[in-house]
Amino acid sequence: MSKLAKRPIIVPAGVSVQIQSDAIMVKGPKGTLSQKLSPYVQIEIEDNKIWVKQNEEMLIRKSMKRVLKMFQGTYWSLIKNMVVGVTNGFEKQLEIIGVGYRAQAQGNKLTLQVGYTHPVVLEAPAGITVETPAPNIVVVKGPDKQKVGQFAAQIRSYREVNVYTGKGIKYKDEVVRKKEGKKA
Repeated sequence: MSKLAKRPIIVPAGVSVQIQSDAIMVKGPKGTLSQKLSPYVQIEIEDNKIWVKQNEEMLIRKSMKRVLKMFQGTYWSLIKNMVVGVTNGFEKQLEIIGVGYRAQAQGNKLTLQVGYTHPVVLEAPAGITVETPAPNIVVVKGPDKQKVGQFAAQIRSYREVNVYTGKGIKYKDEVVRKKEGKKA
C-alpha cells in the first residue's frame, strides 16, 4: 500500500465530493474541480473522509501490485490537491528582474515588457486570476494546482533568468546562482 494512501483525505466543512462511475468532482467556495479516475483505484467516502484504495480486480499478475501502488499514491495526491484548491486555492509568485522589465495585469490579460520589440500579451486560462501588486511582481492564483503552475511556467518561459546578468523572470523563492563572465 502507498504510504500516503494509508491516511484518509479529510473533507472540510463547505466542500462536497461526488463520485461518478469514472470521475470525481469536488465543489467548494473557490470553485469546482473534476478528475477522471483510473480503473486501478477505488474511491470510498465515509464520515467526511476520502479513502483511495487499490482495485484488486485489475491485478493480472503479482508484479502488477507495484503499478497499483503507484496509481494509488498518484490519485491520493491529485484528490488532496483538489480539496486544498477548492478551499484555500494555490498561488505562484513571479519576480521580474531587469531595467525596463515590467508587467501589467488588466482583467484576465497580462502584458509583459521584457526586452522584446513588442509587449507580450498573455490571456489567463479559465479559473486563473493574475495580479500585479508591483510592476516587477506577478501573482498567479487559482484552485487548480496544475493550471496555476503551468501558467506561471508559461510566463517564466518568455524570459528565463540569464545566469550571467541576472535579468529575467524567476519564481519568488527561486535561487539563481550567478556565473562569472569572461575575463579580458
